[in-house]
Amino acid sequence: MADHSKRNGANVRRTGLRPLAKAADAVTRPAFGRRGFAMGQLLTHWPQIAGERLADMCHPEKLHFAQGKGDSGTLWIMVEGAAALELQHMQPVLIERINRLCGFRAVESLRILQGPAPVRTKSVATPRPLRPAEKKAVLQEIEPVSDPQLRASLERLGYGIQARKKPC
Repeated sequence: MADHSKRNGANVRRTGLRPLAKAADAVTRPAFGRRGFAMGQLLTHWPQIAGERLADMCHPEKLHFAQGKGDSGTLWIMVEGAAALELQHMQPVLIERINRLCGFRAVESLRILQGPAPVRTKSVATPRPLRPAEKKAVLQEIEPVSDPQLRASLERLGYGIQARKKPC
C-alpha cells in the first residue's frame, strides 16, 4: 500500500498568504527569547505602559517565569536614580497594564534594579515648508474670524494641517 501521510496534511507544506504577525513572531522570538521576553510587546509598548516620562527613566530588562510555568512571572526593570521610588509606588498599576496588554496574568511582581536607562530616541516629524497657495488657502478660511487670538490659533492649526498633507 502507498504511504498516504502527505494527503493527511501532516507533511503538507502550505503556501499562500499568512498573517504578518505570525511571520514577525517567528523572526522576533529568538531575539526576545534570549533575554527572557516571551512577548516583545513589553519592549515595543513600554512608553504606553509606563507613560512617556517614566519610560525615559526606566526600561524592562527581562521577564522571568518559574520553572515550567508560563504565567505569574517577575519583570526585572532597570531604573535611574530617584525614579525607582515612583516606579515602586506605580507597581500595581504597571502590573495591571502589562497583564491587560498580554491578555493573561503574565506578570505577578516587579523587581527594580538601579542603573542607567538607555537613551530613547524620539522621532519628531519636521513639517515641510508650505507653498504660497497653501498659505493663501488657510488665510482665506480664517478670514471671517474677528478675534485675533482665535485667528492666530486657527492659522497655526491650518498651517500644521497643510504641512502634513502630501504635496501634489
